[in-house]
Amino acid sequence: MQVQILIASSLVFYAYGQPHLLLLLLTSAAINIGASYLIVNGNAAQRKLYAALGVIINLGILSYFKYGSLLAHTFMDTSMGIGHYLTLIPLPIGISFYTFEGISLLVDVYSNKHSDKLSIDRSFSQHTIKTLFFISFFPHLIAGPILKAYEFYPQIGSKSIKNIDWEYVFKKLTLGYFLKMVVADNLANFTFWMAAPYYHMKSSVSLIAMLLGYSFQIFADFAGYSFIALGLAKMFGYDLLENFQFPYISTSFSEFWRRWHISLSTFLKEYLYIPLGGNRKGKFRTYFNLTITMVLGGLWHGAAWSYAVWGAFHGLALAIERLIDKSLGIKISSRTGLICKGIMVFSFVTLAWLLFRLPFNEVIAYLKAIGTNMHTSQDYAMVLCIMLYSFPVVLYHFFYIMPAHWKIQVVARKYQYVICGCMLFMIAVNSGPSGSFIYFQF
Repeated sequence: MQVQILIASSLVFYAYGQPHLLLLLLTSAAINIGASYLIVNGNAAQRKLYAALGVIINLGILSYFKYGSLLAHTFMDTSMGIGHYLTLIPLPIGISFYTFEGISLLVDVYSNKHSDKLSIDRSFSQHTIKTLFFISFFPHLIAGPILKAYEFYPQIGSKSIKNIDWEYVFKKLTLGYFLKMVVADNLANFTFWMAAPYYHMKSSVSLIAMLLGYSFQIFADFAGYSFIALGLAKMFGYDLLENFQFPYISTSFSEFWRRWHISLSTFLKEYLYIPLGGNRKGKFRTYFNLTITMVLGGLWHGAAWSYAVWGAFHGLALAIERLIDKSLGIKISSRTGLICKGIMVFSFVTLAWLLFRLPFNEVIAYLKAIGTNMHTSQDYAMVLCIMLYSFPVVLYHFFYIMPAHWKIQVVARKYQYVICGCMLFMIAVNSGPSGSFIYFQF
């Protein structure tokens, strides 16, 4: 009964915020339950048909609810008729995540590539329970990590409380809530002024500080949620994929995407980039596949063309980096060179986050203001606060690259629970104003 109780709890959890959209989640789950079962039990032609229909319906639901408004504003008259109707479509929380998980199930069942890990029960009722649990399990339901069926199905079963790694749970939850409530929510007070028309009145230094602060905020917000999800899942005996591995120490764009939102980047690689041909069909096709994968990955993040531009920037950066590394054979391995590359990657990534924060036309105006507001009076208090609340993220990355034998590392390991206690104290006394997670909108 453990699984059934978790399913019921997860559905209540999802319905708490948007009860009328629970039906959509259940419909999506039903489509994937039925299609995956039919794929297993059909002949070759039927398997292909059911897989194709299942993926098309998944993408159709995602496109309608997530991109209907964008298409209406771009191509239609939104003052009346269908165009106006499309602008009223609600955006269901977590739809991008559970849709991708449904697609992963159908593709994996059809390809039979992970048959040693992913087996579909002959009993339709048992298959229904497992698949509904896979899609609805509440720690990952609304903002990831994106699960793959072959990684999660083998874990489904009864769990014993004596087997729970409570130390792991405590550390993940403490770090996650600290990053979200203390770092991200407090930084949000200051990055608020990045919006129009406020940024026009800020100095160049303040504008740069806010941009850096937003870069640390979005990491703390999303990584914080991911750590909370990992801790909660582990509390119930389930292992989810680590979604962040110190991304801001990356010295290349490909490394950044191996460290940032790992569940999305691996999904895009496995289910989009490789099926498109990957790097197997010549140089031009490789660069095209990289770029189109990142553009679609950008659009996955939100229904605005600025997200597509963000994805195109990263796709172009990956293509240029590959050209330099593979075709020209230019390698940088010195410590100074790697530090410079790291600064370059972080600067590019941070600059690109503007496309997450502002509409595209405002991004241009914001960059222009950085160049023209050099003589505007400085807001030193704001800059100092941004530096203070960004410092934990910097320290978090710094400890990772610091040699293990350094004294500060030894002391930190020795007093790790004191550090956790300090984080809990900060959560209690210095949390910022409560705000939803940034990735809830995706």
